[in-house]
Amino acid sequence: MSINSRSQDLAATSVAWVVLVAAFGGFLFGFDTAVINGAVSAIQSTFGLSDWLIGFAVSSALLGCMVGAWVGGSLSDRLGRVGAMLIAASAFFVSAIGSGLSVGPVDLIAWRLLGGVGVGMASVIAPAYIAEVAPTNLRGRLGSLWQLAIVVGIFAAAVSNAFVSNLAGGSDAELWLGMDAWRWMFVIEAAPALIYGLLATSIPESPRYLVSRGDDRRAAQVLREVVGLSEESEVREKIAEISRTINLESRQKVRDLVAGGTIMPILWVGLGLAVFQQFVGINVIFYYSNTLWQAVGLTEDQSFLIQVITTSVNILATVIGILIVDKVGRRMPLAVGSAGMAVGLGMMAVAFSQAVTVGGELELPGAWGMIALISANVFVLFFGATWGPFMWVLLGEMFPNRIRAIALGVSAAANWLANFVISTVFPSMADLSLVFAYGFYAVSALLSLVFVLKWVPETKGRELEDMSEGAYERSH
Repeated sequence: MSINSRSQDLAATSVAWVVLVAAFGGFLFGFDTAVINGAVSAIQSTFGLSDWLIGFAVSSALLGCMVGAWVGGSLSDRLGRVGAMLIAASAFFVSAIGSGLSVGPVDLIAWRLLGGVGVGMASVIAPAYIAEVAPTNLRGRLGSLWQLAIVVGIFAAAVSNAFVSNLAGGSDAELWLGMDAWRWMFVIEAAPALIYGLLATSIPESPRYLVSRGDDRRAAQVLREVVGLSEESEVREKIAEISRTINLESRQKVRDLVAGGTIMPILWVGLGLAVFQQFVGINVIFYYSNTLWQAVGLTEDQSFLIQVITTSVNILATVIGILIVDKVGRRMPLAVGSAGMAVGLGMMAVAFSQAVTVGGELELPGAWGMIALISANVFVLFFGATWGPFMWVLLGEMFPNRIRAIALGVSAAANWLANFVISTVFPSMADLSLVFAYGFYAVSALLSLVFVLKWVPETKGRELEDMSEGAYERSH
């Protein structure tokens, strides 16, 4: 085996480890946002909350996510990607303990806000970091590991919640140390948060961050050992490319996103991707599915089982997305995903239109319950294989270097704002009509199809240094 082959093998091992550690933040992202699903009913009954207030309690973390996404880019520019990861891990850890020990809705919301800050920071730091250290030919696949980590975290939260609830005999039943089961659902998150913080200390800084700080020597080391550039001429050329295109990231401001008095077209695309990903209602499935299925006649045990099944489908779909992203690109799979989601959501709306009231409770008669369940999983399958991972891949690679950090932060904040709006209003929408709620999501999926076909660029195979406003405008 040649020296170059050995160095490339070592680099492949290094980049795999680095990406997995960065993506572990996605695991906490998924766990933190989904863990409350199993606790919604218990929290509502424990604290006597109205539909609107439980909706706000569930979605309050998303306000923290917006803050975290907004400041995450600038913090990672000042402290480095690794330093920002450590702050995010600390927020996850403290939030998990605080949420489990909360004495009322006010402090629960406060702790959830703090956890949301960690999620928002992770949602900005990890995709950018992965895009910056991944070889170009593997960038889409490695970037998709971020979404895989998110859905594994969602699955882990579903399994953990089901285990704790079954062990206690209900989410509002007492478990250990005199604490109800729903409290332990939150506390359990402290363990992976601690692991994330420890693992983050084992990975190097991004070469682009190092170049922006004038540390070309360490940047060259990362390019050799992680990115896999074996020739010194390649390393020097890459550093020169980064230096030519990068705007010292600590100086990036929101005003950099405005050119000629108008917002840059590429930012509008990022904002559209971020908003449509949430307006299709994906997180309603992961935040409220237990409550939703119980509302149409299923038991708590059955609703927990359905949540585990749905999150398993989500993992399978994300694996499919990872396998295809570097082969077929980003744009056309997004279009197919939009169409598939519209079908699944439309069928859910039709199924819920058949609900009947029996003894004061809603039920789905005959085969309609199974149709609703299959339709929900069709929706999750198409989302998980396309919009779930590909939006984050695109946001990590589509912006020019000189605005990447701030543009990604603004887009991620828009994603969390859209998530907050959809999650907060769902209980009220569902109380009005589940048909209306899922009809709205189906229409959003159809609109996302038009958006993708008309405005979203293809970034497959392009170097990050090749991304520019002019290149986008010429292709549209």
